Amino acid sequence: MNVQFLSPRFSHRKDVDVEMLDGNSDEEQELVTPNLSQSMTLVTPGQLITSDTQFMRGHGTYIAPPERMTSSVAGAVERVNKLISVRPLHTRYTGEIGDLVIGRITEVSQRRWKVDVNSRQDGVLQLSSINLPGGVQRRKTEEDELQIRKFFAEGDLLVAEVHAFFQDGATNLHTRNSKYGKLRNGSFISVPPPLVQRCKTHFHTLSCGIDVTLGLNGYIWVSKHITQSGEEIDPDAIYSNQNELIDDSTREKIARVCNSIHALSQQFMYINDTIISYAYEASLEYHVRDLRKPDIIDAICMEVSAKISLGKAGVL
Repeated sequence: MNVQFLSPRFSHRKDVDVEMLDGNSDEEQELVTPNLSQSMTLVTPGQLITSDTQFMRGHGTYIAPPERMTSSVAGAVERVNKLISVRPLHTRYTGEIGDLVIGRITEVSQRRWKVDVNSRQDGVLQLSSINLPGGVQRRKTEEDELQIRKFFAEGDLLVAEVHAFFQDGATNLHTRNSKYGKLRNGSFISVPPPLVQRCKTHFHTLSCGIDVTLGLNGYIWVSKHITQSGEEIDPDAIYSNQNELIDDSTREKIARVCNSIHALSQQFMYINDTIISYAYEASLEYHVRDLRKPDIIDAICMEVSAKISLGKAGVL
């Protein structure tokens, strides 16, 4: 079976530089550049990354003689100061403390829930790690344990934060924040975890009036925007399973945002709020039901790539 890795940029456009290298070229080009962290660079196994000895080798790389840092996996090159690593595009999520993740409840047990977070094993959310309705601060009692399914049941979607790790590697989650908790009024979409770019915040409201929550585990939630202050939040609605009324226009916007994110993931482009907005604007020329056609996906991503290039040049 032939496996093909698509570049986030397009070789048939003359005005867009392609960062994938031709394996048949006589002279290999080094991929490490000062602005490497600003764009995605894809590599294949055995491909030269850099021969500069000032860089340190990270995961997914090895040193080939003479002093040539080479990729050992197919994925995206990442650079943190002098450390270079390659994150595989198709891999399970490996969590870090403080990561925001979206998960689905898979099992309810005594005083805890098991949560699918797109990792090698389910995460764990303990009863002591959630907020009670109304934000009451007290120890959880046996009565709370008996009513555990009133908080979360199998199949519920939630947004949480990675608090710690157990000895077996499972993630320990918590929702002790008003922003975290059960997800409603929206649609779920999954992308490869390496494509979700780390930002200062992962809760975004797009210009079209749609909320997007970007989970670093590759799970994304697109929902109706709700404007409520802390005083207006109904304490009993935190764990409610009842969705609010969503009009047809909002439903279409949610579907368009989801399809725009899907288009970006198909071309292995980084996903953040700005790039999603670019893709959404490019998709307005097409009907929602046509946004999953390969030719339209190509056209949308070409326009997004052009806007990213203009943004780097300071035009946008």
